[in-house]
Amino acid sequence: MIRNTARFRRMRGLAVPSGRVLLALAVLSAALALALQEGDEQAALALAVPAAMALGLALARGAPPAPGDALTGLGTRNGLVSALDRILAAARPDGPSTAVLVIEIDRFRLLEERHDHAAVERILTVTAQRLRDHLRETDHAARLEGPMFAVALSPVRRLDLEGAIQLAGRLQRALSEPIALGGMSVHLTVSVGFALPARLRSPTGETLLQAAMLALIEAQRNGPGAIRSYSEAMHARINSRGALAGEVAAALERGEIQAYFQPQISTTTGAVTGFEALARWQHPSRGLIPPAEFLPAVAEAGLMPRLGQKMIRDALTALREWDALGLAVPRVGVNFSSVELCDPRLVDRIGWELDRFGLTPDRLVVEVLESVVASQSEDLVIRNLASLARLGCCLDLDDFGTGHASITSIRRFSIERIKIDRSFVTRIDEDPEQARMVSAILTMADRLGLDTLAEGVETAGEQAVLARLGCGHVQGFGIARPMPFGETAGWLRAWEARRDGGTRLRVV
Repeated sequence: MIRNTARFRRMRGLAVPSGRVLLALAVLSAALALALQEGDEQAALALAVPAAMALGLALARGAPPAPGDALTGLGTRNGLVSALDRILAAARPDGPSTAVLVIEIDRFRLLEERHDHAAVERILTVTAQRLRDHLRETDHAARLEGPMFAVALSPVRRLDLEGAIQLAGRLQRALSEPIALGGMSVHLTVSVGFALPARLRSPTGETLLQAAMLALIEAQRNGPGAIRSYSEAMHARINSRGALAGEVAAALERGEIQAYFQPQISTTTGAVTGFEALARWQHPSRGLIPPAEFLPAVAEAGLMPRLGQKMIRDALTALREWDALGLAVPRVGVNFSSVELCDPRLVDRIGWELDRFGLTPDRLVVEVLESVVASQSEDLVIRNLASLARLGCCLDLDDFGTGHASITSIRRFSIERIKIDRSFVTRIDEDPEQARMVSAILTMADRLGLDTLAEGVETAGEQAVLARLGCGHVQGFGIARPMPFGETAGWLRAWEARRDGGTRLRVV
């Protein structure tokens, strides 16, 4: 069972002999055996002394354990599975039970991009140490890969679902404490998936670990910082996702995949400055499916250009309808994939759509991921973006801070506004380091004459700090969640009524 206090920290065993000592012992032992087998007494005597010395050194440093992770000192996946197999083999139907927890640091790729190699290794080693500090000596901890860790609990009496959730929560809180890196603190969140043997038909060490990993995937889909338990229903949902690839073409044909709209607000006036169009799938039997679940299936089916066309038409239709209702929505942003940006007919097609809807190009915002701009060197993409800018469309650089786009590429691609990634925005009102980073981004944008928008704004405190730092616009759940077009008119009228009543930015 996971412990809360430091007095239950894992006891340290004898020092482990180094790999070089073990290798030397193995080589000398093999050579000595061969000499004895061939009857070469002189060679055997010559090898006996160094072999004995190597053996003595190994014994003095402790018996060699099973191989472990070189960086963190934790066990390995194979060792964890073997420990689980032993626990399950010894388990009695009404006796103590085990559980497997799989933990992964959220958004680890961003940490790798922001910090050097030594800092990233410190994050991993501190996390591993905290994991050890909050386990009993009889529990088994392992590093699976990268920022993913696993724990196999030694048998616990009356370990049910509620107890496992409490254990996962305590471990999650311990691993989410800030980590000091030089003069700054890094705030982590971790997602946790766990599995109980009672929820599998014939559990083995491997199947129990796989079940916990599936639960982790489900937690990450609802995260960051979520906890999920494995169940057969979850397994069925995951299997059904694999069938989505065969359904997306028909879903597009039937109009099940549509644009939802999330508002963007001025930090100075509180006025709506635009909406972002986001793809959502209203499945007839599964309900609303988020984009992270179906967009990979769309890409796999080669339907990203078709989805892009659908999103542009939905966005332009919305603008025309808002205009007809007398609602002031200056523009709508649409995300463009790298596949779409490689289409030689892209600019002509967008120009034709704007003419068809009777809208000026400045009403359409072309949103491009920073990772696409940073890695893109194809002339066609550069020409398309430059042509869209000349046409009069606005260009937003999305998820700024995650793709290493240079100032040169920002100028080359005619970017007008940068959208600061939500990872920089989270806890900006609590973490001075976050505030300093965003302030630096805003200063750079101001020097380059770029407008700014912060994504993922969820609290009034975050909104207030962003406004104080000079960020031009905000977007996120703290303003409103993405909504179908039919709900936008009511939301816009309610928002304007609050503004007229003296309320500017307000969490809803």
